[in-house]
Amino acid sequence: MPSSFRIRPATQADGAFLSDMVVEAANWSSGGARPKHQIMTSSEHSRYVSGWMRPSDAGFVAVDDQGEPIGAAWYRMLPRSDPGFGYVGTGVPELIIGVRPIWRAHGVGRTLLQRLSEHAASAGFARISLSVERGNFAVSLYRSEGFAVTQSGIGRDTMVKRLR
Repeated sequence: MPSSFRIRPATQADGAFLSDMVVEAANWSSGGARPKHQIMTSSEHSRYVSGWMRPSDAGFVAVDDQGEPIGAAWYRMLPRSDPGFGYVGTGVPELIIGVRPIWRAHGVGRTLLQRLSEHAASAGFARISLSVERGNFAVSLYRSEGFAVTQSGIGRDTMVKRLR
C-alpha cells in the first residue's frame, strides 16, 4: 500500500519523467500497454513534452517518501496551428496528467489537479482544458473537480474547468 506523498513544482529536469507520465496517460486502460517509443515518437503525444520547460509551461510533480516521482500534472499553451487533443482556444492552457498505476486512487491525481488549477488561476487564466478518452475512470475525478465536457470527439471528450 503506498504511503504518503508530497507535491513540488516541476522543473526543467523533469522532462523525462513527464514523458513517462504521457505514456501512463495514454496507457490508462488495462489492455492498452503501448510501448513508450511508439507513443513518444508520435507528434500527438510528444507535443506535450518536447522542449520542456517553455516559459509558458507550468506543472507539479508528486513524489513519494524517498523523493521518487510518482505522478505529474502540467499545462502547455499549444498553438491553433498545432493543437492538442484538448485544445479549446488561444489563451486556454491544456492540462496533462499522469500517475503511476500503483499510486492511482490514493489522492495523487486529485491533489495534482487542485494545485495546477490554483496555479493557473493565480497566473490569470480563466479556464483550463483537458482531453480524456471515453471510458477512462478519471472522468469522475475531473467532473468532481469542476471540469465539464465542452466538445465530444471520436472516442474522446474535451473538458474545461472555469477558474474564476
